[in-house]
Amino acid sequence: MCGIVGFNGNQQAAPILLEGLSKLEYRGYDSAGIAVRNQNHLEIVKAKGRLKSLMEKTNEGQSVIGTCGIGHTRWATHGEPSEDNAHPHMSFHDQVVTVHNGIIENYQELKDRLIKEGYVFYSQTDTEVATNLIDFYYYQTKDPLQALSQAMMRIRGSYALAVLFQDYEEKIFVARKDSPMILGIANNESYVASDVPAILKYTRNVYYIGNQEMACLEKGSICFYNLDGEEIEKECAEIQWDAQAAEKGGYQHFMMKEIHEQPKAVEDTLNSIIKDNAIVLDALNGLDIESISQIHFVACGSAWHVSMACQYIMEDLTKIPVRVELASEFRYRNPILKENDLVIIISQSGETADSLAALRLAKEKGIPTLAIVNVLGSSIAREADYVLYTLAGPEISVATTKAYSAQLIIGYILAIEIAKIHHQINEEQYIYYIQELLSLPKKMERVLEDKERLQWFASKYSNAKDVFFIGRGLDYAISLEGSLKLKEISYIHSEAYAAGELKHGAISLIEDGTLLIGVCTQAGLYEKTMSNMVECKSRGAYLMAVAPYGYYQIEDTANFVTYVPRVDEHFIGSLAVIPLQLLAYYLSVSKGLDVDKPRNLAKSVTVE
Repeated sequence: MCGIVGFNGNQQAAPILLEGLSKLEYRGYDSAGIAVRNQNHLEIVKAKGRLKSLMEKTNEGQSVIGTCGIGHTRWATHGEPSEDNAHPHMSFHDQVVTVHNGIIENYQELKDRLIKEGYVFYSQTDTEVATNLIDFYYYQTKDPLQALSQAMMRIRGSYALAVLFQDYEEKIFVARKDSPMILGIANNESYVASDVPAILKYTRNVYYIGNQEMACLEKGSICFYNLDGEEIEKECAEIQWDAQAAEKGGYQHFMMKEIHEQPKAVEDTLNSIIKDNAIVLDALNGLDIESISQIHFVACGSAWHVSMACQYIMEDLTKIPVRVELASEFRYRNPILKENDLVIIISQSGETADSLAALRLAKEKGIPTLAIVNVLGSSIAREADYVLYTLAGPEISVATTKAYSAQLIIGYILAIEIAKIHHQINEEQYIYYIQELLSLPKKMERVLEDKERLQWFASKYSNAKDVFFIGRGLDYAISLEGSLKLKEISYIHSEAYAAGELKHGAISLIEDGTLLIGVCTQAGLYEKTMSNMVECKSRGAYLMAVAPYGYYQIEDTANFVTYVPRVDEHFIGSLAVIPLQLLAYYLSVSKGLDVDKPRNLAKSVTVE
């Protein structure tokens, strides 16, 4: 969740560090800091709160002299948000300065040992423990790589570390285990960051450091090492993202920009796989699709909601049993996995800690794993047996929109291809489904044209205390995502229910004026969902409905209706979710909230 930036070059480091950190604000943070080598000493500046406070302290970085430094935005895990707990951390002997992403699970055990060695701690963080552990081994070896290596062998947990040593001028040492980190080179200067946007302005040539590996960044050169300190070779990769893709492009917020980018994200993802009206999945060569007997989707948050939608679609088309698992629970319940099962991991960042752990568990059990991710070279992408990439581009707003939509598309494609291989659909149906998929981008654009009505409606309900979403079947899966979007960014309490479950308890919460949103896109379930909505209306609920064009009789029951174009019902969720995203956005804006960086949340959840 935290953000790391490092720079070693010929320019003043602090402004570059601050700009890089600004590109990582989407990850969520509560404090920030930088450390820069200023001649013979390491200058550290920290600030609680937004990055703006740190910029003010340093005069936009101009008051901090030096060309080699590291920076960090912290999301509190050990100790409250404060300057003492903010990174970078200086070791007890003033020899080592460290920034860290991740969680050190055995930090208390290590801290107790270091206290016995005479170390004194000023913060509550696990990062200060790691800093002093490196210091402890450096005091013995006087070798940064040996000190890092020995510390890594004793730390349990996840980490991406960037370290400055007082005795080693113009060098940054880094180490990684399970937390994301990239390194880059350009114009005789070197960079390190926890995510691509931080350094994309300066370089597209990056290296991915592997698990339990180290590196040393000098000006314009990077050397990589294994845990034994032996130098290893790495291939340079080129980032294809457009640097301006991470800018707002005239929209008030990243989230609104990304909502409008969904048609393109969907079109790009479709075009990457569908060639001449046929699905081409070269990335799955070697996977025995014909033998698959059960599919397990494993994910967190919105990716889990994608999985829920895929469950309905895939079971209907393929007739293969599908389970949907929360990654945070999957690894702890000793899941029953069989030889012909397939585990599909969905993650936007490819770094989600629980999903990565679930992936590793499936691999330990010898089960084939398929990753659906948005970030090339991410941990989940590298470790999965097979990978399908969504082409959503960088997503900055914490609340996902376009990555969610692109993940749905991959799910649809997989369902169609598996159904064909298992002889559950014929060639005519296969072509029909592909044509329906290819029609989605234009239809998504039509949904976006109706956003002013949703803005008007949101202005009426900005003071809502509770909102309920209901649907049946696939509509229930879409309701889950709509409810999450609303609570994420508007802070309005919201729940999604399978419509038939209302009478089993939740209907007692309906009172006069309660907003209830019904998703009604499935023809075979329409009447039943409408019946549940009428039950709520009779108890005082105000009804909003999402329905396909042509379902105009719904206006006799619902107080407000937003319509979406018709498409095959398996895929209509891609259209129905957009009004729910827009509603959440406009409610948040009407309340004057920080849409892109909601409180207590982070974009990439890289800790359990």
